[in-house]
Amino acid sequence: MASCSSLFFVLFVFCFYSGVIPSFIEMACESTTKAQFNHQSMLMCTVRPKQTIESLDIILVVWRKTGLDDPVAVVDGRSGNVEYKGLQGYGLADRSLNTMNVSLLISNTKLQHEGEYKCEVTTDSGIATHTTMLEVTAKYNTPTVRSIDRNDIPNAHKTLICEASGGYPKGQLRWFDENKTEWTKSANLTENKRNDGLVELFSELPLLTGSTFSEYTCVVYNASYGKEGSASIVLNNPSPLSEIKTPGSAVIAPVVVIGSLIVGLLMALLFFRRRSQRTHHEVSASDPDVDQSTIGGVNGKDSMA
Repeated sequence: MASCSSLFFVLFVFCFYSGVIPSFIEMACESTTKAQFNHQSMLMCTVRPKQTIESLDIILVVWRKTGLDDPVAVVDGRSGNVEYKGLQGYGLADRSLNTMNVSLLISNTKLQHEGEYKCEVTTDSGIATHTTMLEVTAKYNTPTVRSIDRNDIPNAHKTLICEASGGYPKGQLRWFDENKTEWTKSANLTENKRNDGLVELFSELPLLTGSTFSEYTCVVYNASYGKEGSASIVLNNPSPLSEIKTPGSAVIAPVVVIGSLIVGLLMALLFFRRRSQRTHHEVSASDPDVDQSTIGGVNGKDSMA
């Protein structure tokens, strides 16, 4: 009896794919499922009739992953007894075949689970297939920041190093100062892959001579440009104020110096001029010839009178 059922099933499948027997069912699946690393994930798929059917019985469910020869999960009810087999870590939401839910469960999602999956369902009213994608993401750990002295980079006295690991896919480390100004373009970003496939990010930001900001913040972003964490570092000895370089400082500084010199020269000229006038008046008042001439002229006029 079992052999007859198997033969009927094979003939049914052959006729269906030959176009002789139409299918009265279809599948509805999520096109893409995003799963978290080290968490349970589910590829949602359900079976539904295309038209009103009195009864719909699922006979066989097969899940395959692109790149693997063997199915990852199979629920087989062709013999009358439901049997399950599949790879470790995979399962079905309903192994009893009593519902229309044929979703695939992954108990502990890893990077190797990422990829394209195909679900094949056989019922007493036809066959349907559907493909879906699984994308795996992992959140980066909180970054760490440290400072080291550098003498091998021209005009740089320190380098800030930021590290963030445990994420996937590749993200980005960005730098900001205490005024929220971004310095990422001045930094060098590198990445390493761990044995489990997760990514480690490293970013080095050289601090050039004249840098005066006392605090820098490193922010880690995921592949979707979402912020996942940040860390700040406060520098104990920022550069002196005289070394501040701001836009236009190259023009302002010489103007200030020249202006100071001009004011100094004007004050010096005014000082010497006043001193010269005071000296001239003192000499005129103490000159005996001038005094006698003036006095003599007055006396002469009086005597003539």
